[in-house]
Amino acid sequence: MDKCANIFRLGIKELRILLRDPVLIVLIVWTFSGGIYSIATTTSMELHNAPLAVTDEDQSQLSGRIINAFYGPYFKPPELISLDAVDSGMDGGIYIFAIDIPPDFEKDLLAGRHPALQVDVDATMVTQAFIGSGYIENIVTGEVNEFVQRYRGESLLPIGLAIRTKYNPNRTSAWFGSVMEVINNITMLSMILTGAAVVREREHGTLEHLMVMPLTSIEIMLSKIWAMGLVVLTAAALSLYLMVQGVLAVPVAGSVALFLFGAALHLFSTTSMGIFLGTIARSMPQLGLLMIMVILPLQMLSGGITPRESMPKIVQAIMELAPTTHFVSLAQAVLYRGAGFELIWQNILAIIAIGFVFFMAALALFRKSINTTV
Repeated sequence: MDKCANIFRLGIKELRILLRDPVLIVLIVWTFSGGIYSIATTTSMELHNAPLAVTDEDQSQLSGRIINAFYGPYFKPPELISLDAVDSGMDGGIYIFAIDIPPDFEKDLLAGRHPALQVDVDATMVTQAFIGSGYIENIVTGEVNEFVQRYRGESLLPIGLAIRTKYNPNRTSAWFGSVMEVINNITMLSMILTGAAVVREREHGTLEHLMVMPLTSIEIMLSKIWAMGLVVLTAAALSLYLMVQGVLAVPVAGSVALFLFGAALHLFSTTSMGIFLGTIARSMPQLGLLMIMVILPLQMLSGGITPRESMPKIVQAIMELAPTTHFVSLAQAVLYRGAGFELIWQNILAIIAIGFVFFMAALALFRKSINTTV
């Protein structure tokens, strides 16, 4: 009971120190409010009002139909320009797409010569370029087929495709981006707060004060873990209710309580990692550099940004040892697909096992560092 009381009191101390740090308070508030809103509303995976230029060298009925087939909300009204203005417009970022309809395009098509239509794409806009190229191909192909067949209709296929998009019927990127930002922020902020707590103790000289008290290394570590974990878990819960479901009106399919339970287990791993990095670093700048080296791979390779199935097999195998991989899988299953405990218990066991390993490694390094200091 004395040890539990020490852990509780030390955790209260950590919370009081955090409340006196305006920079970290602003970081927490912004990360789980404005940061999520900006990511959800400004980062779009859909094609919307893409600037398009057309060079019509054919001046035919077919070229006019192709030009008129592009309309909002996917594209802005096509701007007719000369062939010489294409390069300068693309270089200046005025257009993302530029279509060149060559001379005698309609005539060659009717004669069966299969003329080529050129599309220039600004590939620096990666998402827009990839999606927009497919849209342009479908639009032009549809107009050409209708013109050649001389009636507006679709050719019958031997099979019928009934496409139903589950969980996100309109494929709204804000639904995906906001939830994933909450998931990523839980990992990032928990590591930063615990790592900063350790570095701050060393810089202020309070670590030596703790060591002359009847305290053990595990008590000091657990106090930082529960205090910082509680802060992040509370901020994530409020963000999920107020920002994601409230302001952004993103529906959550599953149990928020189950998600927070998984997040609490995940925080045990990430806070242990933060203490490990805080023990290695000797100053806040060093901690920041270490965080960049660790957090970016964890977030980019865990399946939250790109599917893990698209990654090399060796990367998939390595990332099985990371807690973020199993937490992202758990969070997506619960929040997107409404999964219950019976579908995520394997992820929970993996998070617990990985968290225990990280905690023991952090404890060993933290204890060694304290003994060296003393």
